[in-house]
Amino acid sequence: MHSHDVLIVGGGLAGLRAAVELNKANVKVGLISKVHPLRSHSVAAQGGINASLGNHPRGDYDTAMRHAFDTVKGSDFLADQPAVVRMAKDAPLRVYEIEHWGCPFSRTDEGKIAQRPFGGAGFPRTCYASDKTGLAMMHTLFEQMIRYQQAAERQELVVYSEWLVIGLAVDGDLCAGAVAMNIKTGEVDGFKAEAVLFATGGAGRIYGNSTNAIINSGMGMAVPYRAGVSLKDMEFVQFHPTTLLGSNILISEAARGEGGFLLNKDGHRFLADYPDSKKAMEVAPRDIVARNMAREILAGRAVEGTHFRLDLRHLGEEKIQKQLPGIRDLAIRFAGIDPADEPVPVQPGQHYTMGGIDVDRSGATLLKGLYAAGEAACVSVHGANRLGGNSLLDTIVFGAIAGEAMAEFVAGHVRPASSDKALADSAAREREAVERLMTGGGTEDPVAIKDEMKKTMMEKVGIFRDREGLSSALETIRGLKDRYKRVRVSFKGKVLNQELRSTIELGGSLDVAEAVVAGALAREESRGSHSRTDFRSRDDASWLKHTLAAHTPDGPRLSYKDVELGYFEPAERVY
Repeated sequence: MHSHDVLIVGGGLAGLRAAVELNKANVKVGLISKVHPLRSHSVAAQGGINASLGNHPRGDYDTAMRHAFDTVKGSDFLADQPAVVRMAKDAPLRVYEIEHWGCPFSRTDEGKIAQRPFGGAGFPRTCYASDKTGLAMMHTLFEQMIRYQQAAERQELVVYSEWLVIGLAVDGDLCAGAVAMNIKTGEVDGFKAEAVLFATGGAGRIYGNSTNAIINSGMGMAVPYRAGVSLKDMEFVQFHPTTLLGSNILISEAARGEGGFLLNKDGHRFLADYPDSKKAMEVAPRDIVARNMAREILAGRAVEGTHFRLDLRHLGEEKIQKQLPGIRDLAIRFAGIDPADEPVPVQPGQHYTMGGIDVDRSGATLLKGLYAAGEAACVSVHGANRLGGNSLLDTIVFGAIAGEAMAEFVAGHVRPASSDKALADSAAREREAVERLMTGGGTEDPVAIKDEMKKTMMEKVGIFRDREGLSSALETIRGLKDRYKRVRVSFKGKVLNQELRSTIELGGSLDVAEAVVAGALAREESRGSHSRTDFRSRDDASWLKHTLAAHTPDGPRLSYKDVELGYFEPAERVY
């Protein structure tokens, strides 16, 4: 049994920022990560982080409230506006903070933090470190974590790399800790904590074509979900317009923000043909661009019927190498194409989960002592569609807020004796479950189940959806969940048993996929990333509300709650 004041699950930007905040308050922290923190998916974020600094010549009049409006408008008015305003107002503070910690942002000629245009924004407000912003921020925060680990006056900060959290301990209405499996040894241990933060990222790998790392299975959402915490707005899944053909490696929005063109098979900038993207063109919001690309595919105007050309050649080799060196390297390595010489083949791919663990503006769930931040959480600041540059901002703003809230909670919390028993019982149950997987006589192949799940989600729960497809998908996912009860693990070794780890996570992926499909089937409107061909219009009268999915043995039980307004009235999205 491991013991800490606070347990952080996830070693990406949200988890590290919370750890730094907790260490400022002298709180003992244990941080569990499925991989080494510097291999977390946050390092894959490329284009930048939004803040109303006004450093770009066209951004002189930018303000936090304009940033907030663009975010709410981009969300198709489903975002909770007080949370969005808090994020937008905190943005400059957090960007300058991480800059002062050493984050190597790109610079203007005057030495200020450089900013570039991103989709859906009225101003060029996306700060960047060439096209490796997430990597730069991750290394900076990791260095801060090491600083706190080495400072004699600080309390402990222990990192558990290559551990998978597989269960939560619940004592009445209180979170009593977590249970995790050591991937390196196969041992299952309890982690005692006064508060637990889930910062485990998104669930992109429930889809076949995704920019997400393989570790983004959705397990970090499934564990609190099974413990009684609702998932919110899971039907809203963002497809990024530009992923590298075949591999679906992200080709950052920065490429379009710097002036890249999207061309169909005829070499035509087709976004000019659609009213919702005619003005903003390639820097319209991601949901709009991805939908219009899908329409071109259906109309037979895509290259070879599957993809498009992202043309950067007119930018020139010098600018490409300075502003987009990572994109150039990825295109050369994985497609054999130098974007300075020829267009890059791109297609839409799943990119971001707008929904997640239902939390308030402090990151707290309804289960006392349990918090969430980053992509795993739904505050909600992204609503039905996230603007590019707001995901990195979300992690460090709400990571810091959650860290501060947990420090306050721990300071006033007295752990009841019953919580230790609840944790011991939970650890025993999870050990038994793992042992059953290892020794059971199941006949179902987990790889086959996973492949069918991914195929179903891509084909029937993708950019365009309808009742027939969603109903079929729900039936398929529930059939896969039934087959999962008879799943087998072929390799019986305990040391670094990746088949066991993957099979455990598959169960979580199926639970999350079911919540996505159920919410999408119930929401009879089109809003943001959720586009129903049988309900083509946004319906504020009936659907200006959040979907809550509660876990039951028979599947998700859906309920709804109002969107928090207060600053901007819902209006038509025109770009």
